[in-house]
Amino acid sequence: MALQYKVDVMAALKAHGYSSTKIREEKLIGQSYLQQIRHGDLVSWKTIETLCRLLDCQPGDLIKYIPDDPAAEE
Repeated sequence: MALQYKVDVMAALKAHGYSSTKIREEKLIGQSYLQQIRHGDLVSWKTIETLCRLLDCQPGDLIKYIPDDPAAEE
């Protein structure tokens, strides 16, 4: 995967006062997206936007680009 999270998003949310329960109850992020985040899977841009709003950060603070290994493609 060329893109991955720089931080533990769930831990960052918790540090900002957003538990999984609070996120679900306030319908901030859907349950399926929370599961994707927990597993390190990337989510939609809309969800990234919500994460940035909740964490007061930029997308680049959450995700990074990892170049594919050119030798592995041969």
